[in-house]
Amino acid sequence: MNKRLLSILQYVIFLGGGLFLVWWQLKSMTEPEKKEFYAAIQNADYRIILPVALMSILSHISRSLRWRLLMEPLGYKPKLSNLFTVTMIGYLANAAVPRLGELLKCTFLAKYEKLKVDKLVGTIIVERSFDLICYAIFIGITILIQIQLIGGYFKKEWEEMSSSSGSNLLLKFVIIFLVLFTIWKLMKWLSRKKPDNKIIIGIHNFISGVGEGFKTIKQLKKRKLFLLHTIFIWAMYLGQIYVGFKGMDGTSSLPIEAAFSVLTLATLSMIVTPGGIGSFPIFVMQTLLLYGINAPLGKAFGWVMWGVSTGLIIIIGLISLIIIPSLNKQKS
Repeated sequence: MNKRLLSILQYVIFLGGGLFLVWWQLKSMTEPEKKEFYAAIQNADYRIILPVALMSILSHISRSLRWRLLMEPLGYKPKLSNLFTVTMIGYLANAAVPRLGELLKCTFLAKYEKLKVDKLVGTIIVERSFDLICYAIFIGITILIQIQLIGGYFKKEWEEMSSSSGSNLLLKFVIIFLVLFTIWKLMKWLSRKKPDNKIIIGIHNFISGVGEGFKTIKQLKKRKLFLLHTIFIWAMYLGQIYVGFKGMDGTSSLPIEAAFSVLTLATLSMIVTPGGIGSFPIFVMQTLLLYGINAPLGKAFGWVMWGVSTGLIIIIGLISLIIIPSLNKQKS
C-alpha cells in the first residue's frame, strides 16, 4: 500500500510539475511575445507532419526489431506486429505514468507470445542501459561538432560571472557545487555505514545494470545489426527535428548542428516530466536561443514538435491497444 501511494504521489508531482510549466510558459510571456508565439504556430507549414510522423514510426519499428535481437539468445522470436503494438502501448503508458510502459510492454508481450515476463524485463534493462550509453555518446558528438559555439557560450557565461553583475550567477554555481558535493559525500557515507540501504542498493544495481547491458551487447550474435538499428533510430530522431525546422520561416535556415543540440536537450526533457509535458518546449526554446532564435518562436517550435510526437503516440498507442487482441485471436 505504501509503495502504491508513493508511486501515485511521484506521478502527481511530476505531472503537476509539467502542467505548472505549461501554465508558467504562457503566463510569463508579454503581449507582443504571445502574438509572435501564436503567429508562429498559425503560420507553420503543417505539411511537415507527414515526413516527421513517418520517421517517428520507422524509429519505433526499428526499436521493436532491435528489441527482438535481444530476445533471440533466450530462444524468443515474437512477431513484429506484436512487438510494434506493445512498444506503442508502452509509449502511451509512459506518457501518463513514468516507467509503467516498460512493465506493460513485457506483460502484453508475455501474454500474447506465451513468454516469461521476468526474462523480458531483463531485456528491457539491457536496452535502457545501452540507450544511456548511446545518449552519452550523442552528447559528446553534439559538443565536438560545434565546439566553437558551445565554447563561446561558456566563455560568455564566465565573463558574466567575472563581472560584478554576474555575482548572482557565481553564487548559483557555488550552491550547485556544494549541493553536488554534499550528495556525493552522503552517498559515500551511506555505502560505508548502511550497505543494505535501498537507495545504495538501487544505485549499485543501476551501475551494474549499465555494465551488464554493455557486456550483453558485445556478446550478441547479430551485434552489427543491433548497432545499425541503433544508428538508424537516432538518425530518425535527428531527422524529425531537422525536417521540423523547415516548417517555420524563422527556423528553416538552422543547420543540422542545431538539430543535434535540440535533440540532446529534448531527450533530457522526457526525463524531467512525463512525456516531456511542459518541459519540452522550454528546453527547445533555451537551446534555440544559442542560434539566434527568439524565445516565442523557439517555444512555438517546441510545442509543435511535442504536439506531433505526443499526438502520434496517443493515436497509434490507442489503436494498438484496441487491435492487439484481434491480432492474436487464434493464439489467445
